[in-house]
Amino acid sequence: MFHQIWAAVLYLYGILLNSIYQCPEHSRLTPQGVDGKEFPEPHLGRWYFIAGAAPTKEELATFDPVDNIVFNMAAGSAPMQLQLRATIRTKNGLCVPRKWIYYLSEGSTDLRTEGRPDMKTKLFSSSCPGGIMLKETGQGYQRFLLYNRSPHPPEKCVEEFQSLTSCLDFKAFLLTPRNQEACELSSN
Repeated sequence: MFHQIWAAVLYLYGILLNSIYQCPEHSRLTPQGVDGKEFPEPHLGRWYFIAGAAPTKEELATFDPVDNIVFNMAAGSAPMQLQLRATIRTKNGLCVPRKWIYYLSEGSTDLRTEGRPDMKTKLFSSSCPGGIMLKETGQGYQRFLLYNRSPHPPEKCVEEFQSLTSCLDFKAFLLTPRNQEACELSSN
């Protein structure tokens, strides 16, 4: 009888503790179009990759050789399309250009990547000024990525991102070093 009462007390304590210490809410951005009226203009332009979080280190391994990445997001050449250009500065100093095309799904907040039907990207706001978070899911991985307008956002921004993602059980964390100068973005 004592064990049943003790188990019930611990169960109720767990419910109380869980209700007090829940993960903070993160509000979702809703991309609906690319013409500046529907897709928020503030999210187009230059972004710097700051940090990533995932359930396992393997899901972040693609970023291990990276020192910094600078991105430019622009409206695409077709409706419901975004063009993303990036230049990756590797830790050994090389600059590697990349391009992606995202498609906006009507009635959905998901972005789809051209040539990657398994990949889904969702945009989330960040409490950090000039910040945005993406959640990428694909074949065998899921990860949150933190971007900012500044290559060196306040440390508090990174701490809040790490705290939020850890609370969501994304325990592996990667912070880009950003020790080298960012590569120039190519114009094409």
